[in-house]
Parts: sequence; C-alpha cells; structure tokens
Amino acid sequence: MKKIKGFWLFLVLSIIVYGTVQVLINAGILNNFYSNTLIFISINIILAVSLHLVIGITGQFSIGHAGFLAVGAYISAIVTMKLSLPFPIAILAGGLIAALAGLVVGIPTLRLRGDYLAIATLGFAEIIRIVFLNIDAVGGAAGMQVTKMTTWTYTFICLFITIAVITNFTKSRHGRACISIRENEIAADAMGINTTYYKVVAFAIGSFFAGIAGGLYAHNFYIIQPSQFGFLKSFDILIFVVLGGLGSLSGAVISAILLTVVSTFLQGYPETRMIIYSLVLVLVMLYRPQGLMGTREITDLFKRKSVKGGS
Repeated sequence: MKKIKGFWLFLVLSIIVYGTVQVLINAGILNNFYSNTLIFISINIILAVSLHLVIGITGQFSIGHAGFLAVGAYISAIVTMKLSLPFPIAILAGGLIAALAGLVVGIPTLRLRGDYLAIATLGFAEIIRIVFLNIDAVGGAAGMQVTKMTTWTYTFICLFITIAVITNFTKSRHGRACISIRENEIAADAMGINTTYYKVVAFAIGSFFAGIAGGLYAHNFYIIQPSQFGFLKSFDILIFVVLGGLGSLSGAVISAILLTVVSTFLQGYPETRMIIYSLVLVLVMLYRPQGLMGTREITDLFKRKSVKGGS
C-alpha cells in the first residue's frame, strides 16, 4: 500500500514539474539556453541514476559508462539519420543495443572484483570509442551530423521512466539481492543468491538507461564525435554518484543537478570552472566523505520529521 501511494505521489509531482516547465517554455519565459540546460541536467540525472544501480546498489566499481553512452548515441543517430526511422524508435534502439553491449561485457567481466573490474570496464569504453573513431560511415574522427530532435517532453518521459524503474527494481527482491551483494558478496553467495546473475542484470539495466541517455544526448546537439565519450566522461558520471552518496538515488540526482548547473554557468570561464568544480569536490570529500546524502534518501528525512511530530 505504501509503495502504491509513493508511486502516485511521485507521478503527481512529476506531472506538476513537467507541466510547469512546459508552460514556461511555451510562454517564452525559459529561452533556448535555459531549456537546453534543463535537458542537459535531465540527461545527466539519467546517467547518474543508471550508474547508481551498478555502483551504489550492487557495489560493482564500473568506470566505463561513457562506452554505453556512446553506443546509445551512435546507434540512435544511425537509426534516425541513416534509416530515417522515428526518434522514439531510435532512443529505444540505442538503449537495447547498449543493454546488449552490457551483457556482452558484463558476463565475462563481472566475475572480477574491485580494481580489476574497473580496469576491464574502462578498457571496454576505450574500445568502443576507438571503434567509432575508425568507422568512416559514422564520420570517424570528424564526427556525425545529427538533427536536433531532443525536446523537454522526450527527455522528461525518459527521466521519469528511468527513476521509476530503478526505484522499483531497488525495492524489489531483486534489488535486495543486489544490496546483499554490495554489503557482502561472499555471504550473499553462501545464502544461495546467484551473485553473477544479479550483477549482470543490474549491469544490463544500467547500460540500457545509459544508452537511452546517449540517444537524447546525440540528438540534443548537431554533431557527435568519439572525443566526447572519452574516459573523462566516465569519471564525470562516476563523480555524480560518489558525490551524491553511494547507495542514495536522491544523492545522485542532487549531485547531477548541482554539478551540471555549476559546469554550465561557468562555461565562459574554463580555467575558473575547473578550479571551482575541483574545489567543490575536495570540500565535499573532506567534510562529507560519505557523500551529500550518504545512503539515505530524501523520503527518509520526511519520515523522521513525521515520527518526531507524532511522538
């Protein structure tokens, strides 16, 4: 009953947020700069939440998320620009191929742990980048021209589905199995949990939504290049999750919003932007090493308030 109430509350709040922003865009109050910033924030939230499932919930240290972003971006661009299919089909195709890539990578590598897994996933992301770099059909190093099709509506729908799916997965028995793997993989295996299966499932779901983000990302600009999906992009996404707090979906969302806003509004000052960006991270790691939210969610704060009020 609580889960149903929580979902309907989330749905109502989402409709209010979407409707408010859409009215402001239609009225011209939010110009192209601000609407594009909102779209970029939403794409980063999708990336942060999808990696949160892999690292924060399942405890698998992956730093190759930019590879799945690249797969989703290029596949969706090929579907729209080469095959002339509708944009929603392109987004779905990007997500499905990214999930397939996640399975191909995850099945052999997720038997590894810690630094070995991180190196393997980073190697995958670099392989994907080099492959697209050397395919002339998608522009090679020069990049591929893409028609801008990403809108606030498409982005918000994808964001809503991402958060809803990963939240419900986390609260299900499958999510609890993933959390048990994060806490103690040996103990989870001893209790009969198929650890490899759940790690691969979480990895594939995270890859799918990274591919969805890639489709939105590709069609939000007029050109995509392999250089946009280097290992630094993977670290940017990783920072969203670590800064927000490992295990906190709310933290991943908040940090993605915060860092995207800081990065966007300081684009005119590239040197200053990187200094402030780095300073924020250093201060947070010094005074909040567990991240902004730790393992808590925003809903936990309201629960505490209601308990205090009731007592």
